[in-house]
Amino acid sequence: MSATAVEPSRRTSVAALPRAGVRALLLLAGFTALWGAWEGYRWLGIRGHWTWPFRVNETSMPHVSRIWHAFGQSLQPDGPPLRHYLWHWAIFTGKEALAGFALGALIGFLLAVVLAHSTMLRRGFLPYIVVSQTVPILAIAPMVVVGLGTKGVPPWQAVAVIAAYLTFFPVAINTLRGLHSPDPRALELMQSYAAGRWKILWHLRVPASLPFVFSALKISATASVIGAIIGETPASLQGGLGYAIVNFNQYYTIQPANLWATIIVCALLGITFFLAVVVLERIVLKRAPEHVA
Repeated sequence: MSATAVEPSRRTSVAALPRAGVRALLLLAGFTALWGAWEGYRWLGIRGHWTWPFRVNETSMPHVSRIWHAFGQSLQPDGPPLRHYLWHWAIFTGKEALAGFALGALIGFLLAVVLAHSTMLRRGFLPYIVVSQTVPILAIAPMVVVGLGTKGVPPWQAVAVIAAYLTFFPVAINTLRGLHSPDPRALELMQSYAAGRWKILWHLRVPASLPFVFSALKISATASVIGAIIGETPASLQGGLGYAIVNFNQYYTIQPANLWATIIVCALLGITFFLAVVVLERIVLKRAPEHVA
């Protein structure tokens, strides 16, 4: 009996190794393909003197190796390398994005719960929630930073509010859809047992909405990073990736690799947020009821 119990776990662990190897190979192949596409387009563009959609030259498309080399270059004589600054800037922006992500997700979830239980509120407020996302974030960011600044709110918290603004909408819409996803027969069954709204919410609606919620959180995770980076521009914060982008953009014609290195770090920060949500999703759904997972 013991041998029978151990055998499936061995098979599972052995089968997991090839899957991990295949994923690593696919990741490496994807990176190699992107590198080759970049260098190939650059070579063809310079050789053919392409000017559309942009002029291809050493400034607009530096060598990938040059961008990689920029991480180890010092910004000042005898100073730390660029990767040292980018690390601290990424942590600073990540703090703002994480605060905005948590705030926006909470607001979006609570808003969805309220709208799910009131048809009148849903019909009255949902159109305005949708319209709120049609306003360009570049127009809202300065107003939020300046307005909250007059109230004594620290600039990084104002930036977190901007990140929350981009976060709450996907969470609210997807959660609302998920809360309405349970089978009507399951709702009738719980109502037949005299279950109240709160019991139906936490024992039926919320578990059924988890796949929808995590789909929204994946979108919002990267959106919160974008919101934090955009919000740092009007806030004049000198410790984030937004500040680095504005600063290196001024010297782009001289040192384009620094700006591209910063863009890569911004992308990696967004990917980190996305992967964190993926890991959390697997943990939560693994412990959820079978009909949810």
